[in-house]
Amino acid sequence: MEFFRISRDIPFMRHALAFNVISIVTFVLAVVFLAVRGLNLGVDFRGGTVIEVTYSHPVDFSRLRAALDTLKLSEYSAQSFGRSDTALIRLPLAEGTSSAALSERVMGVLKADDPSATQQRVEFVGPQVGRELYENGALALLLVSLGIMGYLAMRFEWRFAVAAIVANLHDVVIILGFFALFQWEFSLPVLAAVLAVLGYSVNESVVIADRIRENFRKMRKASVTHVIDNAITSTISRTMITHGSTLLMVLSILFFGGEALHYFALALTIGICFGIYSSVLVMAPLVMWMGVSREDLVKPERKGGGAGDKILP
Repeated sequence: MEFFRISRDIPFMRHALAFNVISIVTFVLAVVFLAVRGLNLGVDFRGGTVIEVTYSHPVDFSRLRAALDTLKLSEYSAQSFGRSDTALIRLPLAEGTSSAALSERVMGVLKADDPSATQQRVEFVGPQVGRELYENGALALLLVSLGIMGYLAMRFEWRFAVAAIVANLHDVVIILGFFALFQWEFSLPVLAAVLAVLGYSVNESVVIADRIRENFRKMRKASVTHVIDNAITSTISRTMITHGSTLLMVLSILFFGGEALHYFALALTIGICFGIYSSVLVMAPLVMWMGVSREDLVKPERKGGGAGDKILP
């Protein structure tokens, strides 16, 4: 399905060097922010206390946060959990204070503010558990990357595998760079969003790679740059439909999903926007720079059926 068709190919590869320079600059900046500022790890990774509180009415979070502010905690998060009358409060580790004592202090101020506040559960996440979650998340990221490279190498050619994984890791590092720059909380939902972006971005790379291979079969006398430009131009309408509809859904979560899903949706939004850029303007130029040719993707055709068949170019 297409909303529109572009009659003339857009010369993307004419500006490939400029696109690659922009990508390198943004990638380096993201790495610098990660190295200098680091990620603001949430309770899931650092360890802390999680308290589930229910009320006899929908939670008034401005009132709840005002009550928690009286405890002068260094940082905390309070968000809706499942139902409108349930709040989930996350507190970081506090030196010299046990999880039980901290939960008692929290429930004390909440009950003083609203007697209907009832504690449903208290969970303590130790720093060792948080470290294991962090390491397992990094391992999952590595395994997903290796799986994507293997799939693309078998379906297309090794140059496409290398270019696609560089482009996708470019998206992941930029997402992490944004979270490091603005010190947004990096939690398990955000990690799930990063993994989703890694799998989502490769979809566009596969579509463009498939069209490049198809063009090499149809456009036998065209140059490599012409083949790639045509592949990108002919998939623009499809790109706008798929990514546009996905982005609309993610933006609705971002603006109306509440605090619980805010950073999850924010990571997805950044990933989708940069995913479009990287699949079109990072992956394709890298394939061109690495010297892909028609012979790499299209098997030579044989004339006749005997032992002395000639191979046609």
